[in-house]
Amino acid sequence: MLTDDFHVFDTTLRDGAQREGISYSVGDKLAVARLLDSLGVGFIEGGWPGAVPKDTEFFARAAAGELQLRHATLVAFGATRKAGVRVEDDAQVRALLDSQAPVVTLVAKSDVWHVERALRTTLDENLAMVSDTVAFLRAAGRRVFLDCEHFFDGYTHDRDYGVRVLAAAAAAGADVGVLCDTNGGMLPMGIHRVVTEVRQRTGIRLGIHTQDDTGCAVANTFAAVDAGVTHVQGTANGYGERAGNANIFSVIGGLVYKLGLDVLPPGTIGESVRVSHAIAEIANLAPDTHAPYVGSSAFAHKAGLHASAIKMGPELYNHMEPTLVGNKQQILITEMAGRASVELKSAELGLDVTDRPEVVSAVVNRVKEREAGGWSYEAADASFELLVRDELQGEQAVVAPFTLESYRVIIDRRENGALITEATVKVHAGGHRVITTAEGNGPVNALDLALRSSLEEVFPRLAELELTDYKVRILQAGQGAHGTDATTRVLIETSDKSSEWTTVGVHPNIIEASWLALSDAVRFGLLDR
Repeated sequence: MLTDDFHVFDTTLRDGAQREGISYSVGDKLAVARLLDSLGVGFIEGGWPGAVPKDTEFFARAAAGELQLRHATLVAFGATRKAGVRVEDDAQVRALLDSQAPVVTLVAKSDVWHVERALRTTLDENLAMVSDTVAFLRAAGRRVFLDCEHFFDGYTHDRDYGVRVLAAAAAAGADVGVLCDTNGGMLPMGIHRVVTEVRQRTGIRLGIHTQDDTGCAVANTFAAVDAGVTHVQGTANGYGERAGNANIFSVIGGLVYKLGLDVLPPGTIGESVRVSHAIAEIANLAPDTHAPYVGSSAFAHKAGLHASAIKMGPELYNHMEPTLVGNKQQILITEMAGRASVELKSAELGLDVTDRPEVVSAVVNRVKEREAGGWSYEAADASFELLVRDELQGEQAVVAPFTLESYRVIIDRRENGALITEATVKVHAGGHRVITTAEGNGPVNALDLALRSSLEEVFPRLAELELTDYKVRILQAGQGAHGTDATTRVLIETSDKSSEWTTVGVHPNIIEASWLALSDAVRFGLLDR
């Protein structure tokens, strides 16, 4: 287990699960917990047993041995006893013990408005609810953290009451008092001021829980750390209700690489990207490509000026070494690209053009010319690699595997509404002229099937190729061009048994744009990679 000097507390499975669109099964929750444990967080809040049936089952299966944690401690979440109910008789408090979690996080009201208007009880009874529940759980051998809900809003209403809640929890044996910006309305300056004051007025260890309604959840967390908290809460990828929570990956990255705090076990922070993306997949959400530290674009450089500097030293435009969090640097090829961008991107793709200035110049000019016409290589590495290889000579160059004589696509709409799409492709490959016709569920599918069928006898490996995604964007290229008259850009994603790649085609005719992307996909699939 981690040292107790600083807590990294993850609440993806409880607070993060409140994000709109997320619904974890129990199996999902167990998988996410294992991923978080591999990242090395100190505490994983698994949910609210006794209140949510799936969470009750989660803790039961964890206790039965389905969740073997190497680094983290499992935490159950729940509320203090109800007003007017003895703690021994409160079924929800009993469910916290039944969960067998060694740590319990209790949520308590720390704002006089919420105590009187939401709980509809007295301020003294609320303090007794906190004290009784903490003491009861401590007597049962549980470690207790207290989440002070609406603490910062409450501090503006009555700067003493929240401190009294913290004092009651500490006196009853709570380890940590977590100050919660429940409505997410605070800014870093206010967080720092309040945390500093509360630290001076209490002796309890303080934590911070922030929501992202002002876009400041991570910044607010660091402001609290700077003011002295030693317990931080967050969620994977910032998942949470409304605008979300503090992103645990950004928080950890800053704690380790900006503040120099060893808050994770050695070596685990390098799992950040893998864990972030895996949790996104389980949540059925696309990973945020622009997320700090873990996004695929977090260390991506587009401007030629940046690439020129990075060629001299990556640290000139990277705030840290990307591999430390499991990420990698990317050079994006666009109309902004210069010579350095082409050299770095080519090297990234395994092509050495550093001693070929004429090739670099030709590629730069070709990219700028094509991008002006609507082409985009930013998301089509395979087409860019082919473009570079086409300018090379020798072993790095591409030998054209086939040449097109012609293609034809026919769409036949029958009286009964049935659509029959047929494509005929005539190519020269392996010293033969081949004519192939194929039917598909659309013109692109029919072209793809006809092209690969015509070549499979010469290139059997094409049988492994599969078109997995097809995207179309209409571009306004030229005065008066719009709608069906405009230029079309097509991106095609193709895969085989071991990899996937993206190619691009641009043309006023959508079928020709698709053909250009398809032919690049096949050419790339035949490379000896």
